[in-house]
Amino acid sequence: MIDFFLELDKNLFLELNSYHAEWLDAVMMFVTNTLVWIPLYLFIAYHIFRIHGKRALLIFVCIALTILLADQITSSVMKPFFGRLRPTHDPELAAMVHIVDNYRGGRFGFASSHAANTFGLAMFVFLLFRQQTRKVGWMFAWALLVAYSRIYLGVHYPGDILVGGLVGVACAIGCYVLYRKISVVIDKPVL
Repeated sequence: MIDFFLELDKNLFLELNSYHAEWLDAVMMFVTNTLVWIPLYLFIAYHIFRIHGKRALLIFVCIALTILLADQITSSVMKPFFGRLRPTHDPELAAMVHIVDNYRGGRFGFASSHAANTFGLAMFVFLLFRQQTRKVGWMFAWALLVAYSRIYLGVHYPGDILVGGLVGVACAIGCYVLYRKISVVIDKPVL
């Protein structure tokens, strides 16, 4: 059964990775770079301060914890434990993979840290702002774009993305629950 899913994952990867264009290579390299999203992070921080005021510091700690957990679970636990080669390092596939600017990523790819981190942030921000605006759902489109860039660049299978995204969402939910519990304690009146 596992072999079936691994084969399906490889075939889906090869299909998705085959759709490329020279002009899109630079776009996907840009999208996958964490630093280019600093304006987005500042935009989110501004709204956290504006809407949540004195709780902003607690929220930032919980967001940082979400990303730390998601990143460490995928990078330090899952990748070495499962040892699944990235498509760019898999001798069976390497010749068929569309690679951009010789970018190949680290040796192991299961599960995607980019997906875990972006979906973790998207989920936490969604949970935080869902009462104020429905428009916060666009964060998932952003996370999906970043995650797809990893397949486009040839460094992750779709399964790496799916599992990484689920890890990020689970970490965000856990940290959001922690945030809510701490908020209740903070809000209790002193007798």
